[in-house]
Amino acid sequence: MNTIEEILQEKGKTVYSVRPASTMREALKIMAAQKIGAVLVVEGKKILGIFSERDCVQNLANLSDCSLETPITEFMSSPVYYITPDQSLDDCMAVMTSKRLRHLPVLDGEELAGIISIGDVVKKVLSERDERIKDLENFLWVNLI
Repeated sequence: MNTIEEILQEKGKTVYSVRPASTMREALKIMAAQKIGAVLVVEGKKILGIFSERDCVQNLANLSDCSLETPITEFMSSPVYYITPDQSLDDCMAVMTSKRLRHLPVLDGEELAGIISIGDVVKKVLSERDERIKDLENFLWVNLI
């Protein structure tokens, strides 16, 4: 089974973040410019929260007077669940499914090593499936024909 580290090696380890004093507008601008679904809210090296498209929609739908100039800390999700680089895709899918998450930061000890999205996981699972199918086809051709 592939590990989270293998996904990070393929997709890269870039993580976009904002400071706690940043506004929702600033976070949304980064997300739009980078075509990503979430940013971490970080102070120094400490992850305080995560702000995703889902957080935006849920908060905007529930507020009668919402300003995009509101500090991101008002809208972020916290605590932040995470995964480690040596964990398996199954571990990652279990956390994402049980907690209903679309993004998981990857922590290597105390260091932020990247972020994994549900799209990254699905892409890797499909790739694994395709590899297995090819291996089985090769086995059949070699051993049965």
